[in-house]
Amino acid sequence: DNSVDAVISNCVINLAPDKKRVFKEAFRVLKPGGRLMVSDIVLTKELPDNIKDSTEAYIGCLAGAISKDEYIMAIKYAGFRDVRIVGESYYLELMNDPGIRDLIEKINIPPDVVKEIAESMVSVKVQGMK
Repeated sequence: DNSVDAVISNCVINLAPDKKRVFKEAFRVLKPGGRLMVSDIVLTKELPDNIKDSTEAYIGCLAGAISKDEYIMAIKYAGFRDVRIVGESYYLELMNDPGIRDLIEKINIPPDVVKEIAESMVSVKVQGMK
């Protein structure tokens, strides 16, 4: 309890089934005045069911994502104050990444669905204070 100055996470919390619990734990270990800094994938709209249920999409950090509003509320619910998004990158910009291209081919996603997924996701950078 109250033992660390900062908690930093890079694209991991979206893989946790209970995100509220993750943020509560981060809050617990932070000293008063400590800072949470997170970069993660969130949704701007629901993903198609076949993507939400895909193991490959989960491993690729797609299927575990929740809405941006839910994500921010989970951080606030844990007790963090001054929670704000300090940066956003739209997933559409990341579609040329070789790892993402491999994932698309591996799960055989049609081009129209790729576009729909890309328009549904955003990488956010969020910070909050204890």
